[in-house]
Amino acid sequence: MSAAEALLELQRIDTGADQLRHRREHLDERDRLVEATAQVTKWESTRQALLARIAENAEIVERAEAEGQRIDAETARLNAQMRTVIAPREAEALQHELETLATKRAESDEQGLVALTEQGDAEAELVGHLSAEESIREAARSADERLQIAEAAIEAELDELERRRSDTRALLADGLLARYDRIRSKIGVAAARLTGSRCEGCHLDLSAAEVDEVRRAGDDEFPDCPQCGRMLVR
Repeated sequence: MSAAEALLELQRIDTGADQLRHRREHLDERDRLVEATAQVTKWESTRQALLARIAENAEIVERAEAEGQRIDAETARLNAQMRTVIAPREAEALQHELETLATKRAESDEQGLVALTEQGDAEAELVGHLSAEESIREAARSADERLQIAEAAIEAELDELERRRSDTRALLADGLLARYDRIRSKIGVAAARLTGSRCEGCHLDLSAAEVDEVRRAGDDEFPDCPQCGRMLVR
């Protein structure tokens, strides 16, 4: 393989590797994994919110029951006291306290009933929500597996290209490789064929004088394209 052929082959290999790396970073499988993972996160967030609703309403129900028991005990005490009262004014005051307690008991019972209903609704919603867990997590697992398979296939191709790259670079002189690497680090494609008067790297035409200058170069010399700076291969 001539130096010109080796240089173009090296460029083809490096371009192929660049394309593979770009494809690896923009795999559809990666996007699908991101979407599937977001669904798992959303599902977990909803589960936590439902559990919080259940716990909050359970606490309200518990407080309402405790308040009801306290009111019942106070009502029983006042009723017992009422039976021993003789003075009308004292009886009237006790009756007012009993009515106030009855109102508080009704309000407490209402709060407890609303919270109990809300708790039941949240628990029913949670049952339905939990039934979707396996399918959502399985979708994420499957997406992750597909991504790993796709990445592994690309890695295998990159390994093969790296082997070919090493063999091809061994055919080129150190100075030429240093120049190639320097240009490639700046513009990506370091070597291009000159077809007629056109540089296949930038797709611009060289003047007749520029073409003559390139063609007068030795077989192992690769002048820069005056338009883009790439190494021209005849």
